[in-house]
Amino acid sequence: MKFLIVGPSWVGDAVMAQTLYKLIKKSNKESKIEVLSPNWSIAILERMEEVSRSITSPFNHGELKIKARFNFAKQLREEGYERAIIMTNSLKSSLIPFFAKIPVRTSWLGEMRFGLINDLRSKEKRNYPLMVEQFAKLSINPSEDLNKTLPYPSLRIDSHNLKEQLINLGIDFEKPSIAICPGAEFGPAKKWPSDYYAEICNEYLSNSWNVLVFGSHNDQITGNTIQEAIDKEFSNHFFNLIGKTSLVDVIDLLSHCKKAVTNDSGLMHIAAAVDTPLVAVYGPSSPQFTPPLIHNHVVLKKSKGFVKTREGSEDHGYHESLIAIKPSEVLDALNSLN
Repeated sequence: MKFLIVGPSWVGDAVMAQTLYKLIKKSNKESKIEVLSPNWSIAILERMEEVSRSITSPFNHGELKIKARFNFAKQLREEGYERAIIMTNSLKSSLIPFFAKIPVRTSWLGEMRFGLINDLRSKEKRNYPLMVEQFAKLSINPSEDLNKTLPYPSLRIDSHNLKEQLINLGIDFEKPSIAICPGAEFGPAKKWPSDYYAEICNEYLSNSWNVLVFGSHNDQITGNTIQEAIDKEFSNHFFNLIGKTSLVDVIDLLSHCKKAVTNDSGLMHIAAAVDTPLVAVYGPSSPQFTPPLIHNHVVLKKSKGFVKTREGSEDHGYHESLIAIKPSEVLDALNSLN
């Protein structure tokens, strides 16, 4: 069976989607999975054994362009897809499989997509509280038993590229490395304070570890703030890589790290998918919905529930519940990791 998957738009979701791909392959080993996804996510898809082909979506987030979508879908008709799975809720995302005349189009109802989706699945959060469970409900078998342990994402590592990156960056192979992931897509309310991260960095640097800081261009101010607080005696083993590495390089470098400290972010899910033990600090978001999918982890959270806030009430937009998580607690959690 040949599938067209309309993939998620965010890093963490793109990683968690692999659970669905694994379930499809488990049900039908001969299935061919092709994923239509934003350009930035192609690097992630290329590290998934289950994905036969990744297709870059020519449409930016929020663009409707019905005529262009119709013309693009006409080209896909020749691919002979037997089934489409749409992993997003928008009306726009369901148009291409419909225009491509793919016989079975599976998803949730979303934005009133009657007719566009002809294989509707339940997204009842009470029954399926985890996002990865909701993804799993889109698998071939609508009665998939979610009481069984779902397969976790597992990204492939390029050992040659990893070695090349370590050499080029001047990272000491003999020292263990810890990853610091201080960014978050949805604003400062999901970020642990920079000065707290700096305390973790200095503690590990003083114990002869390398510290590798990862993030996107949007996190550069955060990275620079942490760097300014680093003890200069150990600065040769501090690597501020924010905005300086590609996503594939980050995947490989995270796999090299013995431990990680991270906000609730896309990099948290990548670290989990390369089996790096981690401590995840949560503020207003919920580990009951999008936890790190790795057994060897610790979640620290001091607020209840989930709030869709992008800026907290404290200095620099931090959320008070994240400020309440002290560096000493994170250090204790790191020490508890296997």
